[in-house]
Amino acid sequence: MRIRFDRGTLLFEVDRRHPNVSALPGVMWDPRVGAYRAPAYRYGKIIAELDDRGIGISDEVSLHRRIPGRFHRIELRPYQEAALDAWELSGRRALVVLPTGSGKTRVALAAASRCLSSAVCLVPTRVLLDQWCREISRVYAGPIGRLGDGDRRVEAITVSTFESAYRHMPRLGNRFGMLVVDEAHHFGGKVKDEAIEMCIAEARLGLTATPPAPGEAAGRLADLIGPTSYELLISDLTGQFLADLDLITISVDLTPPERRCYEAEMGRFRPVFLRFRRLSPTSSWTDFVRSAYRTPEGRCALDSWRRARKLLAFPRRKAEAVRMLLRRHRNARVLVFTTDNETAYNIAQTHLIMPITCDIGRTEREEALERFHKGELSALVSARVLNEGMDVPEANVAVVVGGAMGRREHVQRVGRILRPAQGKRALVYELVVRGTGEVRQAFRRRQGLGSR
Repeated sequence: MRIRFDRGTLLFEVDRRHPNVSALPGVMWDPRVGAYRAPAYRYGKIIAELDDRGIGISDEVSLHRRIPGRFHRIELRPYQEAALDAWELSGRRALVVLPTGSGKTRVALAAASRCLSSAVCLVPTRVLLDQWCREISRVYAGPIGRLGDGDRRVEAITVSTFESAYRHMPRLGNRFGMLVVDEAHHFGGKVKDEAIEMCIAEARLGLTATPPAPGEAAGRLADLIGPTSYELLISDLTGQFLADLDLITISVDLTPPERRCYEAEMGRFRPVFLRFRRLSPTSSWTDFVRSAYRTPEGRCALDSWRRARKLLAFPRRKAEAVRMLLRRHRNARVLVFTTDNETAYNIAQTHLIMPITCDIGRTEREEALERFHKGELSALVSARVLNEGMDVPEANVAVVVGGAMGRREHVQRVGRILRPAQGKRALVYELVVRGTGEVRQAFRRRQGLGSR
């Protein structure tokens, strides 16, 4: 039996009547080429099962090798050591859940130093691509590959954006013995899962502060990376390993014209949504959107909901609150989070604050962050780019003007200002419009920060 890597899959060159192939995990007959095929991520299990059965094979799959460079000693905090040990005890295939700012990257680097095989680290954004390369260079004395943001350099240790991995893994998936997935909660929904399906790496480490809730996505993630082996919440680490945290909700009202507009839009949306919920009480918001698009009434309801949501993103009283808070904390390092780029640019222009959005190029973004680190810029405003992974340890005040992604987004945003420092106490303001769905959403988001 000959097994080789073929465009992100395993190809078995063996007679179709062979009794030992079709029962292997994930193996299916591919009539296009007249051979059995399996997803690359099943490689380790398949080889182990063939070995258990005593079946001889010609394995032409793996090209991964030991790294040419050397890792320096990596010091870990006690909980980081515990997370690493839990990953090892899970067969080096697991998800580690730690709060933003707690040093998940360091856990991954320590894991890579133990494996000593070629490794690929997947990250969701270009900002994190830069950040991971910098962090790796501090502890690893070898060349570092980059895939994304215009770079296409592959080394034994390589960092790639999710999008680049999706494009290049069909030809590179057999070159790495370890796979690290930062912000792993992005996977499990099947849309981009092929990026990690096409990699043969047996050692797999997923990192996140916000794992998916139990269900199909969580089960899929456990299959692709591994089950959760270690988990801590923000409340488990604040005060000792993370900065102390104060959460303040500022409730504001809509002006009378804004209120009339909001109620009119919601008056067109609510009947359609409530009717759907009565008929299908267990369905998700995605199910509702899919159903609503099928009828003119449903499409009108969704349009009304979007207009109401846009109104809540930055009404007049929120604008006044932002002005007040920026004036109050003019000597602090402030991050302002908005629902959308339009609001971010509005705040940037009004208060002369540097925006960090997807439209900002790498050079300008790096310069702005460097000036923020040095204190030359006292505030930054962003809709999404600052949410995940970006390292801004100097920040100690956050103003959450609005959000679009619920509890997960809120945990990520709060984590931006929790990097510890001597005497530091982080302060988060959340602006909420009274008498709207924002009140309930704010309560749910806070639950994501609470203790067990």
